Amino acid sequence: MILLDSSVLIDLFRKKNKIKSFLFELLDRESEFAISSITHYEVGIGNKVSHDEYWSDLTNNLTVIPFDENCSDAAILIYLDLKRRNQMIDLADLFIGSTAIGYGLPLATLNKKHFERIIGLDVI
Repeated sequence: MILLDSSVLIDLFRKKNKIKSFLFELLDRESEFAISSITHYEVGIGNKVSHDEYWSDLTNNLTVIPFDENCSDAAILIYLDLKRRNQMIDLADLFIGSTAIGYGLPLATLNKKHFERIIGLDVI
């Protein structure tokens, strides 16, 4: 299973030819995908009413992984490390990365610049 960052879902939405999206590239590698509850939230607040059905259909076909105590513990360690190294990232990205680490999943993203700062995160 691969955890998808919001950027992967946005890429899929924006591409007219869905086969050219990053998600379709990932299908050669894996058939099971998940999103964090944080990504679910980001997509939920970012979609337009006219696109609500598209996003609902998409997220209904993905496993939504909750941000739980295990993820919170990972987030604390990541935050302290990033702060110490003066390489902070957006809080939502920190929570998504900590969800991937907390559940032992690789993270697929088009925002490698931020996520590669998280030590121990398997970034695709």
